[in-house]
Amino acid sequence: MNHLLIAPIVLPALVAPFIIMALRYHIDLQRIFSLASNVLLVAIAMALAVQAADGTVQVYELGDWQAPFGIVLVLDRLSAMMVLLTTVLALAVNLYAVGSKWDERGANFHPLFLFQLMGIIGAFLTGDAFNLFVFFEVLLIASYGLMIHGGGARRFRAGVQYVVFNLLGSTLFLFALGTIYGVTGTLNLADLAVRVAELPAEDTALIRVGAIMLLLVFAIKASLLPLHFWLPASYANAPAPVAALFAIMTKVGAYSILRIYTLVFGPDVAVVEGLVDSWLLPAALLTVAIGAIGVLGSKEIGRLMSFGAITSVGTLLTAIALFTPEATAAALYYTVHSTLAAAALFLVADMVRQRQGDDIAPKPVMAQSGLISVLFFIAAIATAGMPPLSGFLGKLLILDAARDNTLAVWVWAVILTSSLITIMGFARAGTMIFWKSHGLPRDDSMAEPEIEVEHRQGGDGARTAPTPALPFVATFGLLAGLVALTLFAGPMMRYTSATANDLFAPQAYIETVLANRDRPVSDPDPDEAADYDAGQDSASEAAAEESN
Repeated sequence: MNHLLIAPIVLPALVAPFIIMALRYHIDLQRIFSLASNVLLVAIAMALAVQAADGTVQVYELGDWQAPFGIVLVLDRLSAMMVLLTTVLALAVNLYAVGSKWDERGANFHPLFLFQLMGIIGAFLTGDAFNLFVFFEVLLIASYGLMIHGGGARRFRAGVQYVVFNLLGSTLFLFALGTIYGVTGTLNLADLAVRVAELPAEDTALIRVGAIMLLLVFAIKASLLPLHFWLPASYANAPAPVAALFAIMTKVGAYSILRIYTLVFGPDVAVVEGLVDSWLLPAALLTVAIGAIGVLGSKEIGRLMSFGAITSVGTLLTAIALFTPEATAAALYYTVHSTLAAAALFLVADMVRQRQGDDIAPKPVMAQSGLISVLFFIAAIATAGMPPLSGFLGKLLILDAARDNTLAVWVWAVILTSSLITIMGFARAGTMIFWKSHGLPRDDSMAEPEIEVEHRQGGDGARTAPTPALPFVATFGLLAGLVALTLFAGPMMRYTSATANDLFAPQAYIETVLANRDRPVSDPDPDEAADYDAGQDSASEAAAEESN
């Protein structure tokens, strides 16, 4: 077995408790270990992506227990792409947290950050529905702590709402798994695919209930209308690095829908025919519309970015809901784009908020106003899907894939109109924050708390301390990823097209996972087997004589 496959789960699982036990009071050492682990995770993820690039499916059987009885991790093109995206995003977010000193504003930021990475990566690699639930809980428990990092009444209230809503989702997840297991007797995804396809017509009622409950769970995680209410307040009030990392968490829900409803409950599976696509697409389009309206009406920059993330998630789920290889390829391309764009937006929002406050209104010119306005402009047009960045290409691919759908007119109308409304909302906010502020006198007292203004005697009078460069490096890194995604759109689309074809032809995945199902755990030694047989014969003869 390829032990590299389990490394991105084991590494943060080991480093996080080590930081808690040995480095709790040494923030500099925490940063070193956290960043070093993050860099190593990126290297591991790149190696896994190279291994999966040719379409080979790899299986890691924990404890050498074969599927479907043991726990398995599965690496294919899709999981490799999502793991690499997670680790790259986490590195940028980690750099921002260190540079802006967000990690100092509360306890145990880095251990919680690593535990959340462990949960997210595990969810992408697992080949078992129950362990998908386990990794969901790992990432959620870590996110509960990160959500209220730094304290504050508003953040605490938003954190309570976030916890309650996700606990309800977790409870529903357990009900769904219990229902599916009661019908099929398994929760291994590959084995489920085989057994669901073989179910007789009279046994389909419960499995349909289980499929719907699972979809509701993933809709909560992905923030699909009308189950999106937890996201605006939670993301708007979360610490900026946490909100930026949360950009990948909604993609866990979208990934789960894509994985489960192509592998287990695929479009060709009769028992769930019409259950998913009949209402997932309308709900996704409504999510896009509500997100765009929220962007236009937001009065706080945190909520502006949150509704921008909802619009992106709705667009992604619209592509997934089409359930065709072409639309899925477009959805995967847009997944990478929307994750990087949403994370960059939250980091830019934090730069503005720490200098001018959260309200979208004309205020005195902030420090580094020109540089931050450039970052805001690039992130805004990327999120709205304006040319020339990858958001425009992603939406164009989705619209092209929807041409043959019966709701194609609605898809085109909603996505194009929402893009216009979104760019209007961002333009309004940018005008208020960066343009109209030039008519007001500069007030250095609005500077970021961690970047205190130093008043030094002599010379030219008061001078401001230099702003740390690391937050800008992290944000520019995310935006550079969007530029690279645009420049290399051709190779990326070839990769996502191959991935989509694999998803809609899952036989290779199923056969690889279940290849060792009938083999013994270990082959018996011939001499030991002979001794065992002789012993059994002697015992049988003795028992026969005793009975006589």
